Amino acid sequence: MARAPRLPQGGPSIFDADEQTTPEEGPEADSGRAGASTRSFIVEADGGSRGNPGPAAYGALVRDAATGEVLDAEGMTLGVTTNNVAEYSALVAGLEMARRLDPGAAIEVRMDSRLVVEQMAGRWKVKHPSMKPLFAAAQRLLPSRVSWTWERRGHDKGADALVDAGLDG
Repeated sequence: MARAPRLPQGGPSIFDADEQTTPEEGPEADSGRAGASTRSFIVEADGGSRGNPGPAAYGALVRDAATGEVLDAEGMTLGVTTNNVAEYSALVAGLEMARRLDPGAAIEVRMDSRLVVEQMAGRWKVKHPSMKPLFAAAQRLLPSRVSWTWERRGHDKGADALVDAGLDG
């Protein structure tokens, strides 16, 4: 089920090395936040590393909030990195998938990383320099309607299975 990351429509992903401004980041753009639709998605994202740093992978999936149907899923190995980088990478991948499906949909993000959830919700500051570009990449992908749910480990079985497949495969 693992596959290479796909570029979001209209811009680079976190997997692109340069930090150039894209047209969707300019002052005339709305970063996909306009045109709210009636659809709602659940993004489940999880990342992990065996060792910290160590071999790492992420898993992300997008569900239709009304039906629970998985609309897209992705698992990817990241090489050797930290658990927090893997968690943020999962979030960005999930947000990219949701944007491709419907940029105006409301999103509930569910993660077992309290750090990522609290930072993205604006309750905790992003202090570590290596997290700031990942945080910024995730911020650029947020729709106008987003909510954050921190779940205890083990509740995100779909995304967690994608991480395990990446680490075991």
